Amino acid sequence: MSANPGDQGPRIIRVELTPIHVPFREEVRQAMQAGEGGLGMAIPAEEAWLGGDFVICRLLCDDGSSGLGEVFVWLPETGVSPEHVISTIRDALGRYVLGESPFAVERMTRRMDSNVARSGVAIGLLDMACYDLMGRITGRPASDLMGGRHVDALHLCALVPLMDIESMDWLARSYLQGGVRSFRFKLGRGVGEDAAIMGRMRESLGEGARFRVDYNQAYTPAQAVRAIKAIEPFGVEVAEQPVRTGDFQGMARVQRAVDTPLMAHESFFSLQDLVALNRLGAIGVVGVNAERPGGITAALRAIAYAELEGMGVVIHNQSLGIAAAAQIHLAAARYASLGYDPELFGQVMFEDDLIRDPIAYEGGTVRVPDGPGWGVELDEDALDRYAVGERVVLEA
Repeated sequence: MSANPGDQGPRIIRVELTPIHVPFREEVRQAMQAGEGGLGMAIPAEEAWLGGDFVICRLLCDDGSSGLGEVFVWLPETGVSPEHVISTIRDALGRYVLGESPFAVERMTRRMDSNVARSGVAIGLLDMACYDLMGRITGRPASDLMGGRHVDALHLCALVPLMDIESMDWLARSYLQGGVRSFRFKLGRGVGEDAAIMGRMRESLGEGARFRVDYNQAYTPAQAVRAIKAIEPFGVEVAEQPVRTGDFQGMARVQRAVDTPLMAHESFFSLQDLVALNRLGAIGVVGVNAERPGGITAALRAIAYAELEGMGVVIHNQSLGIAAAAQIHLAAARYASLGYDPELFGQVMFEDDLIRDPIAYEGGTVRVPDGPGWGVELDEDALDRYAVGERVVLEA
């Protein structure tokens, strides 16, 4: 489809989509198998979780420039597979990208959203690649396209899966000794056990550590109220997804009854979800990542909305190198609007990040990658090694 004739500059002429699966590190698999439900969390899923499913996108322009995107998908949470994402782009969304200027990202995302309903994950993949492409064309870091970075490095929050209390304590203390100051604990095994875990964590990590918890839909609204009230004496900043995905009214009931701000994760896939949850009084914190609520353009809108509504923001995901770099740039550009340390776990969980040079994680912090766009380069050999299907190519 032809672009707006008033636009100047490079045009997108090719879309490449590759489905991949990257296994977890062996120590991560062992920890998850020893944890709740074999997953290290209370989410009511039955399938084994042995690694991450992703789609890697490369957009190419007629001037030879290219940009990268990446989305993580897991059926119990996102409800789509790599095949779903790729077929949606191949059969529908691609027509709104080919022939366009990557700088027309606002127009592209609006057209895609208007013509292909409930496709935020696939739209987000294309949107992310456009920001990398814009940065490479201009020679600027992607954060410059979001208003410019506030910081060159970010403190990160560490994830502690739901295991036996001794293992959780050991892992949390090892993170603390490594420089981490914020922790997300998976809970949901029962009100009494949740309280015991958080009491132990506060005693072990000290008053200076910042705590947030994630229930992964473990409770009914009434149970969630009791569970959150039981841990509030231990200083919890955020409670994530205590009730089932579609129960917005239940989330609102819980939020009215507790002092701890709630954050929706499995319930939040679109900007419309965000507005509905906020109007119901169901959340006090907004969680965004590479695919929710649908790429960088939508994430910037969500963060601006959260700031206007007086809510903090948690940027969080288990990403490979491309999406991790994207979220780091996003967090650095919107640092003053967040209020919470980002959560990035892919570098801990997966055996490969699919980028040539590693992102600089050290002492509980991460540095913003330098260079144009995301500042990372795809490892082509790793892409081929972890591919689980044929690369799909769309051309203008």
